[in-house]
Amino acid sequence: MVVTEIAQLLRETIGLDPESIGRATVQRAALDRQTATGDVDAAAYLARLRTSKDELQALVEGVVVPETWFFRDPGAFDALSAVVRHGAVPMATEPLRLLSVPCSTGEEPYSMAMALLDAGVPSARFQVDAMDVSARALELAAAAAYGRNSFRGPGTLGREHHFEVTPQSRRVCERVRRQVRFRHGNLLACPFVPGRDRFDVVFCRNLLIYFDRATQDRAIQTLTALLKPEGLLFVGSSEGGLALNQGFVSAKLPMAFAFRRPQPARSDRTRALAVATRTFPRPVPSVTPQPPAPAPERPPAVAPATLDEIRACADQGQLTEAAALCEDHVRRLGPSAEAFCLLGAVREAAGQVDEAAVCYRKALYLDPAHADAVTRLALLVERQGQAAEAKVLWSRARRLAAGGAR
Repeated sequence: MVVTEIAQLLRETIGLDPESIGRATVQRAALDRQTATGDVDAAAYLARLRTSKDELQALVEGVVVPETWFFRDPGAFDALSAVVRHGAVPMATEPLRLLSVPCSTGEEPYSMAMALLDAGVPSARFQVDAMDVSARALELAAAAAYGRNSFRGPGTLGREHHFEVTPQSRRVCERVRRQVRFRHGNLLACPFVPGRDRFDVVFCRNLLIYFDRATQDRAIQTLTALLKPEGLLFVGSSEGGLALNQGFVSAKLPMAFAFRRPQPARSDRTRALAVATRTFPRPVPSVTPQPPAPAPERPPAVAPATLDEIRACADQGQLTEAAALCEDHVRRLGPSAEAFCLLGAVREAAGQVDEAAVCYRKALYLDPAHADAVTRLALLVERQGQAAEAKVLWSRARRLAAGGAR
């Protein structure tokens, strides 16, 4: 099938595992681009893809959906500030170098710069490099003007001085913008040179989950080559096991999902990291979150839990187990709107509202007419004070209930 060949082309180009977003999503994006180019059939469009870098990039833009906001998972930025303050990442001989990949529309690398400036690090003592495969996202990042959707949760409280308010948006101030350099590229064809470009801190969060196992290993090997021996690697909450499998050890910074290469027990940096860990500011959420557990080891012959079984598990209050079973279901049977909506409900019940919102958005990406996901997301963003987005979602929910357009 042509869609299989297109999916393979995306895998080879950006490492995307089509099962992570669903083959239907790839097929829908390819059909949209085929219509835009005027190709008569899928085979003609595939031939164009194989000969046109511009068209391949256009398809990449169609399957890459930015999902980010300022100070997403605040514990990571608190940890960054703590380790720099206490010398676990020293700046004695040269400026601190940091990398954000993928940087999407810029909220993450700008948050890194804000965290360091607020920690008292002089602007001359650090530089953030930011890389993404999406040229469109990088254009938005360079413009640095953001709407309400980029400000979710409590992470930006007290950071208002880093923004210039306009009638339409909030723009990152020039002092922060000049700390970040953007470039186009992807981790599998990295424009940075291992051995020459070495970073003290790398944020690579929620990218590895979109790769298959072989590509995950390859990506982590590239990240290892880009890290200084004493550097810190920050990954997503569900990606820690991948780092551990590649020889990293936990930096023991709560809710930060930070890892490092093993160091001599008595090294100065190990001692500094221990001090940072002891003084690390723990977040105080209204509901104590339950870190997502890794999916349980299940014999290959045992079928994954059904969604009804997972619901029953959640109804009994076993939220960590239900989340793990749901992730196992998605991994083995492929993503679906119903599974992501259920995982979102489990995350929300556990107090992990930001993760829940991500799941609901993934459900709607796979099925824009999924009424339960629309309603749940509308309720969630309404409770978070995002009135404008809630209004749009409620209008959409009413149209779906009436059997109207999406």
